[in-house]
Amino acid sequence: MPTSRTDPLTREVVELIGSVVARYHEEYEEAAAAHALTGAQARVLGLLALEPTPMRKIAEQLKCEPSNVTGIIDRLETRGLVERRPDPADRRVKVAAPTDEGRETARRLRDSLHFAREPLGELTEVERTLLRDLLKRMLGVPAEPTGA
Repeated sequence: MPTSRTDPLTREVVELIGSVVARYHEEYEEAAAAHALTGAQARVLGLLALEPTPMRKIAEQLKCEPSNVTGIIDRLETRGLVERRPDPADRRVKVAAPTDEGRETARRLRDSLHFAREPLGELTEVERTLLRDLLKRMLGVPAEPTGA
């Protein structure tokens, strides 16, 4: 079981992480609204822009019920941003995939998010790499092999 860290530095770091997350979500919701999307619709569209994905996997990534994802996909499909296709690996499974308009909307959404990108741009590559590696470590993601 993890130990409870209540020293002032740990509390300050936790507060700062919370502030970053809150600001990111606020900007994300504003960017989504500018494209007449909810935050959840924008997140799903962003995931699908990376690769067509089965709806069950989307639900796992968003940590929500598959029925919620079905409703989100229905609304995105009605707007012409997403389509359902048979999974090439298993035709019994449906994947959601962005349309050309959906990919373009996802790109515009991503490009409009400045909160994290601009301050990160002020960090050196070494600092960004260190931050990435520390965040991955906090999340339990294995470290990437270094090119020795």
